Amino acid sequence: MKLTALLAALALAALVAEAADKPAAVPPTKPASLFPDEVICKGKGIEIKRSALEEAFIALKANAAAQGQAIPEGQRPMLEARLLERLIITQVLTNKATVPDKAKAKENADKFISDAKKKTANEEAFQRELIAMGMSAEQFHARVMEQALAEAVLDREVKSKIKVSDEQMKKFYDENPEKFAQPEMVRASHVLITTKDPVTRQDMSNEQKTAKKATAEKVLARARKGEDFAALVKEFSEDPGSKDKGGEYTFPRGQMVPEFEAAAFSLNSNQVSDIITTAYGFHIIKLLEKIPPKKLEFTKVADDLKEGMTREELQKQLPEYFEKVKKEAAIEVLDQSLILPSLPKEETPPAPAKAEPVKPEKK
Repeated sequence: MKLTALLAALALAALVAEAADKPAAVPPTKPASLFPDEVICKGKGIEIKRSALEEAFIALKANAAAQGQAIPEGQRPMLEARLLERLIITQVLTNKATVPDKAKAKENADKFISDAKKKTANEEAFQRELIAMGMSAEQFHARVMEQALAEAVLDREVKSKIKVSDEQMKKFYDENPEKFAQPEMVRASHVLITTKDPVTRQDMSNEQKTAKKATAEKVLARARKGEDFAALVKEFSEDPGSKDKGGEYTFPRGQMVPEFEAAAFSLNSNQVSDIITTAYGFHIIKLLEKIPPKKLEFTKVADDLKEGMTREELQKQLPEYFEKVKKEAAIEVLDQSLILPSLPKEETPPAPAKAEPVKPEKK
């Protein structure tokens, strides 16, 4: 959670404009002399200043605003205390990182960033997503790497020591059948001819939509003549989330926009739809498979179940582990207003959170 470079640029622009109107009679006072950047937390190899917490809070507000939410000012004290707790934990963990931890973190961070970029139309759109959430590309990379490093340390020091037996997994599987019930699903491929600007995400003009509709009609005609649908996807589709996968999505009801879902579930296998219009543009859908509802077999869910049960146990152990490493680092919060009250036993203190800068949209 970092302060976006945009805010600094706007502040600088305002100062430049003011200086152009009023010649300086005396040397300007440095902001740092008026508002000293006090240390609010310290420990062994750790020093957190007020500016870091302020940047984190501004980024939190920007992220919320990007999702259409607002943070009430009355919640600021508690949120700042929790943000400071995250900053402390992250620094403590990154200080404990080994060379193998760093190598693992870099691999995971690179994959996370690559996957995030694939969810946007292009590099420019990705940069705009970051700005909307209050961070530059450099800050985003730094944050993802920092969180990946913290997670690598947790995996080594805590998660690797948790053992989940086959008997525990089978017992959970048998006692919770509803958790392994797979609803009816479809596997469908589609070509999207978008009617939204890939950068601004605003609707295109009527003239542009007409041209796009004409392209969609040509694609539909070629698909119904029996041309390879995956090849049509590769040539025409403007859906970055599925283009590299042959346009495929596998989904139950309730995940896609209504028009797309209704069309996909109404098709027969290998049938091609008419042109389906949604808020995203024009879709040509080909149904590949209908998957009836069923209970997933234990062997097929075993790996995910083991990971889930391991992470659940990890969450239970984190509070004690965090207290231990903070004590070892001799953490001292200097601003008493930023000390979190004791949490009930069932609550878990905030752990280092994975960065989620770009969320996939329903198609």
